[in-house]
Amino acid sequence: MGLETADDAGVYRLSDEIALVQSVDFFTPVVDDPYAYGRIAAANALSDIYAMGARPLTALNLVAFPQALLSTGILAEILRGGSDALREAGVTLLGGHSIDDAEPKYGLAVTGIVHPQRIWRNAGARVGDVLVLTKPIGIGALTQGIKTGDTPPEQAERAVEVMARLNRDAYQAALEFTVHAATDVTGYGLLGHALEMARGAEAGLRLRLADVPVLPGARDLIARGICPGGTRKNLAAVEPHTRFSDGIDAVDRLLLADAVTSGGLLLAVPGAEAEDLCRALARRGTFSRAVIGEVARDLPPGTIEVV
Repeated sequence: MGLETADDAGVYRLSDEIALVQSVDFFTPVVDDPYAYGRIAAANALSDIYAMGARPLTALNLVAFPQALLSTGILAEILRGGSDALREAGVTLLGGHSIDDAEPKYGLAVTGIVHPQRIWRNAGARVGDVLVLTKPIGIGALTQGIKTGDTPPEQAERAVEVMARLNRDAYQAALEFTVHAATDVTGYGLLGHALEMARGAEAGLRLRLADVPVLPGARDLIARGICPGGTRKNLAAVEPHTRFSDGIDAVDRLLLADAVTSGGLLLAVPGAEAEDLCRALARRGTFSRAVIGEVARDLPPGTIEVV
C-alpha cells in the first residue's frame, strides 16, 4: 500500500499477522520556542502512523541546522522536545541524520506495525458513515500570526498545546470502533484531506460548518488577511470540487482550507457508533470529538458540500 489514494503512510506486509507502516515528515519552525517546535514536529510525524490504525515503534531524526549556531543550545532543545514526545508515545529513537543548512528543519521518519486486516485507509468511507474530527482547525492562521506578531500570547499557547498533543489517545479510542476510513488533517487543510477521502471512497462528503471546531482567534486573523500562503493554494485546489451553501463567505472557506500542522484525526465511522466513539474520545481527553458531517448518497462521487 503506497501512493494509490494518497494514504498517510506506506504499508508493507511482513506476514499474515504483521504489516510494517512507514512515513516521514519534517518542516521549518512554526513557533519560536525550540523545545515546543521539537515536540510539534515529532507529534506531527507520529500522526501519520496513528492515522493508519497502527502503533508506532521506532523513529529516526532528520535534522537540518546551521553549524554556526550549534553552540547556542537551540538544536539540543529541538531534539529534547522531539525525544520527549517519542518517550510519551512509547517510541524508540534509533538515531538519525543531520546536515548543515542555513534554515533549520526538523522531523522524523517513523515506523510502526499493524495487523494487515486492521489497517485504516483514507479510501474506505461508506454512505451512511459520519465524520468525526479530534482536534480543532485554525492552527495555520495562528502560527502565521505568531510569525507576524499578531497572535495574542494566550492564543499562541493554545495553538502550541494542540499541535504538541499526540493523536495517540484518539487512535486508541477509535480502535474499539468500526473505522471505515481515517486520515489526519495537516498541510492540505480539512477540505483537502476530506476531498482525498471522498475520492478514495468514490462518494460525496457533506460538512457542516457550524459543527467544525475552530481555535479561538483563527477566524479573526484570516479576516485580517493573516494566513499561510498554503491555505490559499489549498482553497484554490479544492474549490472546483466543493459546493458551498449561500452565506459561507471567503473567510470561512479559507478557514476550512487552513494549512494545519499536527492536526487531529478525521474518522469515518458508522452513524450508529458515533455517539459512543465521541464518549470514548471524551474519556481520553481529546481536544475535540465533533461529528462534522457525513458520507452522503445524494452528492456526486469525489465532491464535498459545505452547509
